Amino acid sequence: MAHTQQTIHIHPLVPAKVRMGAPCNGCGVCCLFEPCPLGMLLSRRRAGACDALRWDAEQVQYRCGAIVAPYAVMAQSLPRGMRWLAPALAPVLRRAGLRWIAAGIGCDSSLEVAPSEVPQPCAAQNDGPSTTMPSTELSSANRSVVRRSQP
Repeated sequence: MAHTQQTIHIHPLVPAKVRMGAPCNGCGVCCLFEPCPLGMLLSRRRAGACDALRWDAEQVQYRCGAIVAPYAVMAQSLPRGMRWLAPALAPVLRRAGLRWIAAGIGCDSSLEVAPSEVPQPCAAQNDGPSTTMPSTELSSANRSVVRRSQP
């Protein structure tokens, strides 16, 4: 069985990917692996993370920027000389985003996710008992994502 494996950089607090068909939990795996058709238009590429993907720290999940920040995504995606169109096109982008990504329908990603081996930062050495506390700074975690072709 042929498969494609890729490592993605993902927020460390992100919820685990749900099974296909379950309600979307904002894990972001699908959008970090590759853009959807709408994301391809907005990102102007067919591989890699979608430029429209946004991290929502309050909800602790990834969200589609075409839906939650259509003006910002439209302004970012348009050529400099056409950015004046962003206010008029943002509502259209939001409606298209809701339809094109099938918002509320459920997870349609068949990707398989596994944590990648990431070296942990070593604690500073001292002469007494360890007083090292985990860092409160959050950096991205790595996940290995595999797409398996259908038999």
